[in-house]
Amino acid sequence: MTPDEESLPVSYQFPDFRIQIFCKAPQPGQVKTRLIPAIGADAAAKLHQQLATRMINEALRSKLAPVELWCAPETDHAFFEGFGCPRFQQAGEGLGERMAGAIKASLRPGGENDGAGETTWRAASDVVQGVILIGTDCINLDEDYLKLALTHLQVAEAVLGPAEDGGYGLIGLRSHQPTVFEGVTWSTGQVLAQTARHFNRHFTDWRLLPLLWDLDRPADLARYLAAAPDITQTSDQTQLDQTLGSGF
Repeated sequence: MTPDEESLPVSYQFPDFRIQIFCKAPQPGQVKTRLIPAIGADAAAKLHQQLATRMINEALRSKLAPVELWCAPETDHAFFEGFGCPRFQQAGEGLGERMAGAIKASLRPGGENDGAGETTWRAASDVVQGVILIGTDCINLDEDYLKLALTHLQVAEAVLGPAEDGGYGLIGLRSHQPTVFEGVTWSTGQVLAQTARHFNRHFTDWRLLPLLWDLDRPADLARYLAAAPDITQTSDQTQLDQTLGSGF
């Protein structure tokens, strides 16, 4: 791609929506902690980096909607710099508070500023109709799934992408509803059911999407390694497969 091509405006299928990606920097010992006893901190960080790279690039290449990268612990980690999309700082005491804050920031009426800095400011013409928020761990979350979620969110009040482990890998909202993130016992098999009960109380029309699966526990590794050649190809794939395989 030439510099002139890179400067051309992107035409999105859903320009009035946003795709938010929650992502941690690939720091050994800080990511994929449930996998560390099985494969070690370095391999877990490499795996996280591969999953995150795949998901971010998938969202960017799709040109479905503008992509926002919501970073932790900080936005200036070298890993985040190569993607060329806006970066924002996750903020809040827990996961629910951080997710609610990110969605509020995108859905805020154009021209407002919450005092958190220039990175959260939006022009008056930048009116966002809805937001889908995802992580980077769901192996079968791809462009088609994102398009399905955005298509539903054009008419529904909310969408939810359930995960096999009882959580969810995607949430989409057309309005700021912080209560859907309250009272949820995160990192348990109750997350989906608790969130669905919140949705039933707050929305008259919400959609449950097809089942997702994420790589979070040692039992998921063999399944991922079997599927990885069909999902992504990277220069580190062989080395990563050998590193992960040695953990079994």
